[in-house]
Amino acid sequence: MPKDESIKKVLIIGSGPIQIGQAAEFDYSGSQACKSLREENIETVLVNSNPATIQTDIDSADKVYVEPLTAEIVAKIIEKEQVDAILPTMGGQTGLNIAVDLDKMGALDGIKVLGSPIQTIKDVEDRDLFAEFMDRLNEPIPKCHAVNSLEEAFQAVEDIGFPVIVRPGFTLGGTGGGIANNKKEFEEIVIHGLDMSFNDQVLIDESVLGWQEIEYEVMRDKNDSCIIVCN
Repeated sequence: MPKDESIKKVLIIGSGPIQIGQAAEFDYSGSQACKSLREENIETVLVNSNPATIQTDIDSADKVYVEPLTAEIVAKIIEKEQVDAILPTMGGQTGLNIAVDLDKMGALDGIKVLGSPIQTIKDVEDRDLFAEFMDRLNEPIPKCHAVNSLEEAFQAVEDIGFPVIVRPGFTLGGTGGGIANNKKEFEEIVIHGLDMSFNDQVLIDESVLGWQEIEYEVMRDKNDSCIIVCN
């Protein structure tokens, strides 16, 4: 893919502290992104709340901000640095959530989003939108509902039946979720999940316990060039 000559300065959003569901691979990928961009003579600006990373080494990026990873802080850095583009996908779930918030704030007007477009992030993170997309592709998925309250959750489980998998929306690795086999367990997990969710949404999925999981991770560019990066 030819280089976009209009991009002279890029802001990379780091992943913050290493935690369950979001580990050191994002530090590595972010540092490699900085290296690759600098090799193309693109000025790099990195923001990360965790100073104990490879990313925040003084030689990693042209400018490094060790600041809280919030949309408000990142928006101020975008305005100050006058970047041409942002790269949120190297920041794990944190980076994706911040990108969505920046878009809602209007802070990305005139700013290119490298990697996954904002609408794509919304489509795959919002279970209703994802289910609609899979339906258009005729791809079968487990029965699922996205709910925003305990009342809606009980309506969903009546349709699906126990056991169910409960996961907060917009979290990585199902953080804050669990498997519910009865109403008591279900209520506890849903209440906790709503509290943990980035968008006050909980996903209720048909349980696939006992199934064998086969996972492929594929990278694709806008020209439909694809490569399997792991399985």
